[in-house]
Amino acid sequence: MERFDRAAEKCAGLIRESGECLVVSHIDADGLTAAGIMCLALGRMGKSHDVRFVKKLDDDALVDIANRAGKRLVIFTDLGSGAIDRIKSLGINAIVTDHHQPKPGDYEYHMNPHLVGLNGATDISGAGVAFLLSMKLGPNEDLSALAIVGAVGDLQDMRTNALVGVNRKILELGVAKGFLSYEKDLRLFGRQTRPIFKLLQYSSDPYVPGLSGSESACIAFLEQSGVPVKAESWRRWIDLGREEKTIVISRLFRHCLARGMPAKKVQRLIGETYTLLAEQPGTELRDASEFSTLLNATARYEYSDIGLAVCMGDRGEAYHTARDLLDVHRRNLVNGLNYVSDRGVVRLANMQYFDAGSEIRETIVGIIAGMSTSLDCVTREVPIIGLAASEQGIKVSARGNHDLIVRGLNLARAISEAAAAVGGTGGGHDIAAGATIPAGREQEFLILLDSKIGEQINGKA
Repeated sequence: MERFDRAAEKCAGLIRESGECLVVSHIDADGLTAAGIMCLALGRMGKSHDVRFVKKLDDDALVDIANRAGKRLVIFTDLGSGAIDRIKSLGINAIVTDHHQPKPGDYEYHMNPHLVGLNGATDISGAGVAFLLSMKLGPNEDLSALAIVGAVGDLQDMRTNALVGVNRKILELGVAKGFLSYEKDLRLFGRQTRPIFKLLQYSSDPYVPGLSGSESACIAFLEQSGVPVKAESWRRWIDLGREEKTIVISRLFRHCLARGMPAKKVQRLIGETYTLLAEQPGTELRDASEFSTLLNATARYEYSDIGLAVCMGDRGEAYHTARDLLDVHRRNLVNGLNYVSDRGVVRLANMQYFDAGSEIRETIVGIIAGMSTSLDCVTREVPIIGLAASEQGIKVSARGNHDLIVRGLNLARAISEAAAAVGGTGGGHDIAAGATIPAGREQEFLILLDSKIGEQINGKA
């Protein structure tokens, strides 16, 4: 942490010395919260700034950023570590705050956990890195809440069902200052907003056999548990007392085990949940998981400005627009998951994949890939790869799991090398990565990627 701290001090010094800034960030929940943290910190300093969001930091995007920025300081959040050499060659006056695996290249104003021996997939997210920098710019402890939303949105709590590493330190700071709380609870999505039966009905990670997808089965399950599903209105998880929650959880465990669900999967139903204490109970913003999904619903549909406004405190028009977008996002996720379920996946020696073409938006194919691991047609023994058509070619998203990481999986390296071999670009984390490749080169790419993953998980890398 000492080296991270020194890097933050150096970057903060450059910000203080500079005039107007341009913040550049990624179009997902982590990127939005990282940008929100940076913009709020700059605003509190009285620094004038603009914001730009990008799907990927390719050469076209970098040239455009260089032209837009002029002599302004560019602050990259949640991206940039894979493009250090190009940033330097274009003469961009920049600070890079990122958590993805960096490519070779030295740069003075660069914050990345991998450079100090930490793991950017679990120890800290892009929002967390931005938060550490913001703390050097002023008393910004309240922004810890956004940092936790970013970490949860980046699924950094999935390996152990709890936040660890630097994320944990940020969480504890937020708790100590009264901005956050956490508890062990049911980790199904929608604790704050969904009726209890919907909580079970729409459970996809993990998929609950006999309940997921069936409204009538979920209502019957709850009624048989002796837990009323309705008072004056449909009851939500947050409306239940502790004893009622215990009854539901206990019966849910027994239900899953009786239907052959592996104990390891059943245990994933319980874990830490994170509450933003400044937000209104019963809203998406109160729960870190729901907040992050709300943000994804804006950024993935080219409304990053709406998500940023919510991060920066807009609880009026921007928030209501984001909620409308969330309804669309949820429908698209269900449709995407049904697409994979209906058509199945192609199994290769060391991975499995689905090619959605234009049936799934390129901006959510990674989310679908991650969710698909709960389907019967998808195994957790090998990574899952999703492909979708995009304007730039073919978007590829890859997802692994902790067991595969232990065996040596590094998706960022495998996908970067395979994409480069067919004229594309890629990167990310060991457990989750993405690439864009030229249309028409899919089969060549998939064969290469399968081989590289095999070398890693079979002990030959």
